[in-house]
Amino acid sequence: MYEIALSVSACLRSKTRADIAWMISPNPSSAATDALLVTPGGGRIGVLLGKTFDGQLAEVATRQLPTGRILELSVSEFESVTSGLAAQSKPRFIIVPAHQISADLWPALLNRERIALVAHLDGTEVVETSLFTAQTIALADSKVVDLFNKGVSVVVEEGDQVISIYAPITKLVIAGSGVIAEALAAGAMSLGWQVQIESRPEMVSGFMAALSPLDCAVIMGHDVESSSRCLASALESDVGYIGALGSKKMQENREDWLAYRDITDISRVHGPAGFDIGAQTPAEIAISILAQAINVLKGS
Repeated sequence: MYEIALSVSACLRSKTRADIAWMISPNPSSAATDALLVTPGGGRIGVLLGKTFDGQLAEVATRQLPTGRILELSVSEFESVTSGLAAQSKPRFIIVPAHQISADLWPALLNRERIALVAHLDGTEVVETSLFTAQTIALADSKVVDLFNKGVSVVVEEGDQVISIYAPITKLVIAGSGVIAEALAAGAMSLGWQVQIESRPEMVSGFMAALSPLDCAVIMGHDVESSSRCLASALESDVGYIGALGSKKMQENREDWLAYRDITDISRVHGPAGFDIGAQTPAEIAISILAQAINVLKGS
């Protein structure tokens, strides 16, 4: 749902109809935040089960129903391969027009907040929805509060409600490449983080711009120009943790590069990155960096 928030916001600003679909059951944790946006012109944004059911969901969206619906579909042998669901199983989806959801949802998702979206049902029809954030969750019923407080994304059918909890996942952008980058990526993914490895400064800049205080950036590389450009992009973002690898001389060269461009406040940069645990191998270095990043993100 986080990935389509910007597109839905654009549709609402332009007064373009938008229908939002997501999966109710079975609901693997890997797909708990996935959603599909469908526009009247047939546009589809987002990833939902490898796009296996996009056509069927889009067909419902073209009917432009005034309220949301619960859909039960059947998985063919071919769809089983592309979706990962068992053949002949009956996955359930919910599809809701954006105008039936509080407009406050999309800014909250763009800010990477944890939210609870409750769809109230009359049979298979969505009659209304309720939105709760960390500031308002105390107003929800106990089941919603319990799910929200677990801090993980999940979708649950509970009587005449569909409760969707969306919890942001920490992102890590690694600006560089090599065995340390690979070890760092592996360690971050074991924590459930989303990882992007990229050494091209022009690409890194785009990734950094989307980072929030919940996220991390680690800069490495032996080229002063490219690694400094990546570090500048990190400093311009809202990223919560910035780590910089490299020798003392490399750190000084980057600092000079930044200062020449009037970037003098580098207090957010942890360089050299990682706790001093005597790390020598790529795996040990990765552990020291991740430990420091977690420490900073949690405000310890």
